[in-house]
Amino acid sequence: LKVLLGPPYKGVAATLFGMTWARAAIFYCADAGRDRMLALGASPAAATALPAVGISTLVQVVNQPIVRGTITIQDPSSRHAGLVAALRHIHATRGVSGLWHGTVPAVAKTVPKYVVAIWVKDAMQELLPKPTAPPGAPGHRSQVLQASAVKSIAAGVAGAALTNPLDVIRNEMFKTDEALGETTRRLLRREGASFLWRGMARNLVAVAAPIGMTIFLTDAIVDYRS
Repeated sequence: LKVLLGPPYKGVAATLFGMTWARAAIFYCADAGRDRMLALGASPAAATALPAVGISTLVQVVNQPIVRGTITIQDPSSRHAGLVAALRHIHATRGVSGLWHGTVPAVAKTVPKYVVAIWVKDAMQELLPKPTAPPGAPGHRSQVLQASAVKSIAAGVAGAALTNPLDVIRNEMFKTDEALGETTRRLLRREGASFLWRGMARNLVAVAAPIGMTIFLTDAIVDYRS
């Protein structure tokens, strides 16, 4: 247990909890909101964008203390035993506002990421060929899952790649407690434009894979229950 809760897995339980409820809420509420807005006569563009923007913003603001705490305890220099200890320290030294430090770049990263992912998901769903086999017939499920795999990969990669620079800025803000503008200027002076794609490969694994798996597993469960 000590091995599982220590480096490099320190904070993994809090991270899994924060990521799981956030992604479930965003994709479920975005889809439900889209269907509701379409039923009310909204345009497809508005029905796709507005619910995704609203719910992803709300989720990120609510989730920010968990994100702040987990990044803090995953710092190799951190001496905090867990998430609660890290949050107590941040509150004691930075006040309540310290728990939401970095919210602006986090929202700026998260909202476009999920809006792009949801838009690509919906666009690919329209572009990909529909299953030729009727529901329940041999081959129907494999056709659904093949299309879902393509849709999921495209949505995850697009969402992760386009928001990578904001991920770098957010993490730097957590490390230094600098403001958004100060952090961005320091990165530009020190690394130039190369910071825009710093950690891109890792981000594609850490962000694109969970988004893609969320979409794919949702489709698989829906098709299984239908």
